[in-house]
Amino acid sequence: MSDKKTILVTGGTGAQGGSVAQFLLKDGKFNVKCLTRNADSDAAKALAEAGSEVVKGDFDNIDSLNSALEGVWGVFGVTNFWEHFDKEFQQGKNLSNAVNNSNAEYFIYSSLPDIDKLSKSKYDVPHFQLKAQLEDYIEGLDVKHSFVHAAFYYENFLSYFPPQKQEDDSYGFGFPQGDTLLAGICIEDLGGIVKEMFNSPEKYYGKTVGGVGDDLTGTEYAKTMSHALGREVGYSHIPQEVFASFGFPGADDLANMFAFNAEFIPNRKEEMDQARSMYPGLKTFETWMSENKDKFSGFFE
Repeated sequence: MSDKKTILVTGGTGAQGGSVAQFLLKDGKFNVKCLTRNADSDAAKALAEAGSEVVKGDFDNIDSLNSALEGVWGVFGVTNFWEHFDKEFQQGKNLSNAVNNSNAEYFIYSSLPDIDKLSKSKYDVPHFQLKAQLEDYIEGLDVKHSFVHAAFYYENFLSYFPPQKQEDDSYGFGFPQGDTLLAGICIEDLGGIVKEMFNSPEKYYGKTVGGVGDDLTGTEYAKTMSHALGREVGYSHIPQEVFASFGFPGADDLANMFAFNAEFIPNRKEEMDQARSMYPGLKTFETWMSENKDKFSGFFE
């Protein structure tokens, strides 16, 4: 029987939870248990093969959460606004209550900055605000806790903001950021930061850690992309109201997020330096691009 402490990772088959699970498994200091809605998925099977215990459950099923938390010392929690929208708050509350009512001693929740407070309610960004409200809720519970704030994923350039062909046959991307700094991270690196938090919990109790691997302007992201891909990629500032009018779900949310970043977040250098001290392997955008340039081939004719 192992005397290692056990950590429950929610979202183990997703981007953030998957990174945390992989880092913890490689570290080998904890038993890892992953909560997933589909224990028969290929991703869940891969986690089991890597050494994780995989348990079936979800945030709407409180009994499944209580069962998954049996014998657990630490919990990494992440909820998904873009899958559930307003329902995220209740799901996060269910998880937080279950952790608080269990014997778990340490809860790390993946959240985001309180835009309402920082902007004095100037910008409405629900996918930030619901997580900030959950932070406030967790602050009122008895369990020891920390928060991690992951920056803009580099991987978003492969999904939401890929280089697109322009009218003059060049390629580019854009958002309402002006030419101010936008912090980013390779989301596969987040687990390196969270692992350190679990390894030294007393150091991080009650604190918020920024998951930041680089801090660049849109123009700098484009130049780095151009260099790695060997073709010209440009960045364009898209006015907030234009971006909000694009019509896809959450367009106004994202438009407000970029506008908030441009106005209220001059830089995240201090967080970036702390994150790199916690996990020295944290990738810069340049490193990430050099390792992932082949994934961009499908965007070019």
